[in-house]
Amino acid sequence: MTGRRPTIIDVAQKAGVSKSTVSLVLRNSPAVRAETRDEVRKAMAELGYVYNRAAATLRGSGAGLIGLVINDLRNPFFTEFAISVQMALTDKGFATVLANTDEDTRLQAQVIAAMIEHGVSAIIVSPAYGADDGGFDAISRAGIPALQVLRQADRSAPAFPFMAPDYPAGGRIATRHLLEGRPNRVAFIGGLEGRGVTLERNSGYHEVLAQAGMAPLVLPGRASRAFGREAARLLTRAHPEVDAALCFNDLVAMGLVAGCAEIGRAVGAGGLRVVGFDDIEECGQIWPPLSSVSCDIAGFGAAAASTMLAWLIDGTVPPPKRLSPVEMRVRASSAIGQPERNDAR
Repeated sequence: MTGRRPTIIDVAQKAGVSKSTVSLVLRNSPAVRAETRDEVRKAMAELGYVYNRAAATLRGSGAGLIGLVINDLRNPFFTEFAISVQMALTDKGFATVLANTDEDTRLQAQVIAAMIEHGVSAIIVSPAYGADDGGFDAISRAGIPALQVLRQADRSAPAFPFMAPDYPAGGRIATRHLLEGRPNRVAFIGGLEGRGVTLERNSGYHEVLAQAGMAPLVLPGRASRAFGREAARLLTRAHPEVDAALCFNDLVAMGLVAGCAEIGRAVGAGGLRVVGFDDIEECGQIWPPLSSVSCDIAGFGAAAASTMLAWLIDGTVPPPKRLSPVEMRVRASSAIGQPERNDAR
């Protein structure tokens, strides 16, 4: 470090904490544990770091601010997640700046750069998929904690740890549930080909069907109601043997249910049995009520916020990958007998 003054990043590296944790120590934040504070101050002393309070005041308007970057806020699943994170962070005295990237990695890079420029302490990102880095390089250069949630675009863990519901387990329990009705054939509907989240959600489906000796049928497509409605006609016309369907998400499943109503096909017992994925609030409000794989999105959002705060304040780096449990919520769209129950994983 000869020839230049030590920086806050140097202190963070020596103390084994994040840059944001050092900032909190410099501001005498009571949120930092005494042991962590002592380690940071020891590192400062050994490096000869001198705190420039005037400069810090100029750049510190983002203190206590956490960026939340979401790939598609039009989808109620992601909206429910964002709300749960924001409420959990607010409860701990942190503010949230929220951005929707509309599945565009270039826009994602722009909003991440803007958040860093405005001094966010950390970033939680549900990333868009794309060929470019989507702003992860900028996060690395800034030296702030960043947590990937729900989907994993950058797999360079442990730099960007990943949290998500256990999608493969969800596919398994949903497919087993559909097989309980002794169907002729079970289809998996929706999800764009090649995307990690699609592969994760239908991997359990493929696994269980292989064990049962049943051939899979995958109809890929956009994760939208519109595609689900189209799929209802396609199934009836080209695959009349299909009498059970696991959908990539609840939007596809709701579209499938609506499409069946349009063409006069029954859904549920005696008709096409349908299961969605995510268990958004609307699942219990449509007719027939939609069975779905519940990801406990409110609980997951609170856990993501707690994980980030532990990293930011205490320097507790999350594991490279953490999956949360899921469960099957059975309603009339797929029920054989009693329509309301929870099936353990």
